[in-house]
Parts: sequence; C-alpha cells; structure tokens
Amino acid sequence: MAEKLTALDGTFLRLEELDDGALMNLGGVMVFDPPAVGVAPTVDAVRDHLSARLGELPRYMQRLSSPRAGGLTRPRWVPDERFDIRHHVGHAELPAPGDEGQLRDWTAEFFSGPLDRSRPLWEMVLIEGLERGRWALGWKTHHCLVDGVVAVELIGLLLGPGPTVRTEPTPPRRASRGASWRSRVPEAAARAGDAGLRVGSGAVHAMARPREALDRLCRAAELIVRDELRGAPQTSLNVPIGQTRRYAVVRAPLEELKAIAENLGGSITDVVLAAATSGLRELLLSRADELPSRGLRALVPVTRRDASDRLKLGNLLSFWFVDLPVGEPLAPARLRRIVAATRRCKSSDAARAASTMIEVAALAPPAVAHAALIQAVFSRRMFNVAVTNVPGAPVPLYAFGALLRELYPVLPLLADHAVGIAALSYNGQVTFGITADASSMPDIDVLARGIADGLEELRALPPEMAKIAAASP
Repeated sequence: MAEKLTALDGTFLRLEELDDGALMNLGGVMVFDPPAVGVAPTVDAVRDHLSARLGELPRYMQRLSSPRAGGLTRPRWVPDERFDIRHHVGHAELPAPGDEGQLRDWTAEFFSGPLDRSRPLWEMVLIEGLERGRWALGWKTHHCLVDGVVAVELIGLLLGPGPTVRTEPTPPRRASRGASWRSRVPEAAARAGDAGLRVGSGAVHAMARPREALDRLCRAAELIVRDELRGAPQTSLNVPIGQTRRYAVVRAPLEELKAIAENLGGSITDVVLAAATSGLRELLLSRADELPSRGLRALVPVTRRDASDRLKLGNLLSFWFVDLPVGEPLAPARLRRIVAATRRCKSSDAARAASTMIEVAALAPPAVAHAALIQAVFSRRMFNVAVTNVPGAPVPLYAFGALLRELYPVLPLLADHAVGIAALSYNGQVTFGITADASSMPDIDVLARGIADGLEELRALPPEMAKIAAASP
C-alpha cells in the first residue's frame, strides 16, 4: 500500500503552496579534492553509482500521488513509472577561475527554484571547473522527503571512510549494527521529542469526533500562542520574499566551539546559537534597526531520531523557540542567556507547542486544517529566523577516490523569513551556511562577518575571564 505523508511532511509541501517565496528544499554542496589516483568522475559515473544504491531508498524513485497537499487528503508516495536517473543527476561547470565566490553563487542559483512535483523530489549536480582541480556535488531534496539529520546520513550512500573507489552496490544497511557515526539522539533532544509526542498524541486520542476535536484544539493552540509564547518582534528580517537566493559561508574549527562550550558552559548548539545571535546583532545595527529588548525569536529544530530511525525518511522533528539576546552587547553574556533559554526549552510545554499543533493538523483534511495551523506555527509572529545545528561525520569521507574537503549546508526559507542559518560539522570543522532572500538581504556578508566576529570574541576570552563569565548569573 502506498504510504501517506505524515502531517509534518505534508506541512512542508503546503508551506510552498501558501507562498511562492517559501522553497522547502534542503541540501548543500560537497567539495572534493582531486582523486589521489585517476580523474574526477563523469556525470555518467555518478548516475551509475547512485543507480546501484537507490534500492536502499525506494522513496527516491517515488513521486507524490498528487502535486498538491491542500486537498481532502494528504498525498501518498507512489512509484514513478517514468523514473529516469538522468532527470535527477545533471552536470555543471564553473567559469574560470572557479573560486569559492563562484561556487557560492552557483549554490544560491541552484536553490532558487522549486523541485518538479511530478517527479521524485530530489536533484544532484556534478560541478566541475573548481580551482586547484577540485570538483563538487550539489544536491537538494524536498523537506517532505527528509529532515536535516537524515539528509546528512544519506551522504553515506555516496561516500566511504577510505579512498578506495566503490564499484559494487552497497549491501542493505541495518540500524542495529550501529554503522552510523551518530549512534544515539542526544539526551536533551530525546526528552524534548518524547514529551512533544505525549502532548500531541494525548490531544489527538482524547476526543472521538475529529471535527469537534479540531475546533477545540485549534482554540487551545491559539491560547498557547497568545498566552505561553510571546509574539516575535517586528524586524527587517521578516518581509515578503521571492524565490531568488543569496548564500554565504563561515567556517570554524569544531574543537574551538567545544572549548567555548567547556569554558563558558552549554552545548555546541548553544555556541552555534550564540554565534548566530552575534551575526544578527551586527546585521540589525548596520541597518539602524531597533534591537528588540527581549531578543529575536529563533525556531530551532530538534531531532526525535534514535539509532533505529537513522535512515527512516520523512521528518522526525520537534521545535524549540529560543530567544536570541541581540540587545546584549557582550558575547559571553549572550551565550549565558542562550544556555538558560535552551535549558528551559527542555521542560517547557510552550517550547513543544509547534509540534503539538502539527499533530493536531492530522485530525482533519489538509484543506480544512493545514492553512490555518501552518500559518500559526510557521508565521513571522511566531519566530524571526530558523537556526539549525546538525552533527556530521567526525572522520574523513571519500567518493570516487577523492577526499571530501568540506560540506556547505543549505536551509529552506519560510514565507516572510529573509534568512536562515544552518551549522554542520564534518571532520573537525563546523560550516555555517547562510541562506537568504536575494532582494531583501543584499547585506548577507555583514551577517557572515558578525558570526565570525562573535565566535572570535568568545574564543579570545582569557581563561580566567571565561571562568568568571561562566559563573556569572
């Protein structure tokens, strides 16, 4: 039987239908060194390599039963009888000199348009012409198909832990063997996810009549939004957007982020949020915007996956709403306030409101429930910016005998949200990928410099001052 999209998966389709500027594609660019032996792969070699492995992921050969998610029922995944790998794996060449700026521009253009809903919802492009003999693979996948965590896991279908060129199909993976570099969900994320499921499932099963349940739960959701979640402030970051994107990158050694977290308290995610806060503060100051006294509101996805779910497609997410203290002038103080905020999120019902409301949407046809609930959960009234942190492989990976040098992560933009920030770690480096609306974010480089400067301010704090900062209330 064809599998129906979940409420959250269908939500990411519906978001595109409600606003043309909301392109719900995630992915990134993998940059490789020249192969140690031989030459970079051809597009036919990449197609053959993928074709031999798609049996592990049959949904990558399935399409939606209906191109729209706003009907009486959510679409199902059905086999694409016309599936042709050539429609999904293409080729591009950068003009000389093929530098990083040109690759960033290519990335922005690649993500400036929707995927074809009449086909399986993914694309990959072999990119040649990079300087120093490097080459790259750009890929994008619709958010209804995967979340950020599994998107990173699926890179393992292409890559391996050594430079040997793989030519045979990969045997089916079994999660129980623990082959993933991420063997378990962090404890805090698991607690948040489990609690969110209890809230949503309890609400759904407490009432026998779906339409009555929907009406009552919609009113409850409105109360959650009004009484428990303060409205996000009005900012220049939250304006109507188009489909054309800009893209910027910031890099930092993972060990330095770990050292900051150890010296000042908190987690790697807290440090990522603090860096994002520093960049957003600089951006607002450069625009002469008023700095909101309570900070900007960030939507932070939290995984509910464990080892048994690591290659399960679809979305297993909860959401935290975290206030980013852009009005605080000192970076250590910004980090302390973020640590306190994320700790509150681990036990706060309000922090699980978004997940609960998505569960509520499953009670009624999408045409009835989705538009109102989606606009409530993902509107600019609820948050100003999305920030994600996804851990990747801690060891070097290879494809076609070439070392994967780095990964650029790309985050979807929601309607009226001009910028999103994604952090991804790989082989000792954290890469911040900044995705922005081209028309309303010509100053994306100000944000990128602010993120780098914020990390430097935290990194440069003397050890004795770090101890004082960490102990300060």
